[in-house]
Amino acid sequence: MNDTTPLPNDASREHLMVQVARMTYQQDKSQTEIALETGLNRWQVARLLADARDTGVVRIEIVPRNHRLPDLESRLLRAFGLRDAVVVPTDAGGDAVALVAGAYLAGLRPRPDVVGVSWGRTMAEVAHWLPEGWAQGVTVVQINGTVAPKPQARGHNDVAETFAVKGNGRFVPLPVPAIVGARETRDILMRDRIVSDVINIAKGAKLLCFSFGALGEDSALVHSGNLLASEVEALLKAGAVGDILGHIIDAEGRIIAPDIDARTIGLDLGTLAQAERSVGVAYGAQKHAVTRAALRAGLVNTLVTDEDTAIFALEQTT
Repeated sequence: MNDTTPLPNDASREHLMVQVARMTYQQDKSQTEIALETGLNRWQVARLLADARDTGVVRIEIVPRNHRLPDLESRLLRAFGLRDAVVVPTDAGGDAVALVAGAYLAGLRPRPDVVGVSWGRTMAEVAHWLPEGWAQGVTVVQINGTVAPKPQARGHNDVAETFAVKGNGRFVPLPVPAIVGARETRDILMRDRIVSDVINIAKGAKLLCFSFGALGEDSALVHSGNLLASEVEALLKAGAVGDILGHIIDAEGRIIAPDIDARTIGLDLGTLAQAERSVGVAYGAQKHAVTRAALRAGLVNTLVTDEDTAIFALEQTT
């Protein structure tokens, strides 16, 4: 099917709904992967998933374990001067963090008109659980480069596209790598009219939502080919704790690799710190250190996370 082919309205539509739902929820495939395998486009896949939920083909149960923890939230607000904090029990799982992050974004008033988002596994989960109609006519702009050097690393635009589809809006991509091979290449691309226009839209967004990256052989930057495993090993030895939008930071949230940072394309950390609402989403022990670093440096004013990560950050407060 192409972009203009309507979806069928007979029993074959029911079959498509079930097929797409199984690929999404049982096989954990992205909408891009489903579109490639079925011949549908991403908008049709998203429509079928929405219809599957609306008609009861898919039922989503929200279990009580993801109740928020207001005491920890209050402690985070006081300790780091946050605007907002959302904390759920760790044993509720990563889906609970993503679910409450989506609910938090959907509950913002006034509804945002321009939103900047990053890519990555955590943000893909947030996009997955983001409610339909969370915004109306929203512009969703990518805030870090999405072109992956490794051909098998696909779907980096899926997050922003899903945010836009579910918000009845439009998607503005940033079609360049997150990290390029030379500073000169980065400088040329940043001067390009198309790239600079996207960056300017992102800088004007009142709401930014992004995740923190852990560093390791399985990190998103390595998986996508933006960093080599050998580079990550050297960064860890130098004191790196993770990345935010490709910016490698130490335990205090400071840039630790200026040479790599000079090759990174996207919003800078200063823009994150000055944003009206800068929402960071993190889950799991591998994100403890980078979350604490982001909080210490004031790179977020809103945090959505799990109980253990919140406790770790608070215990390390000096």
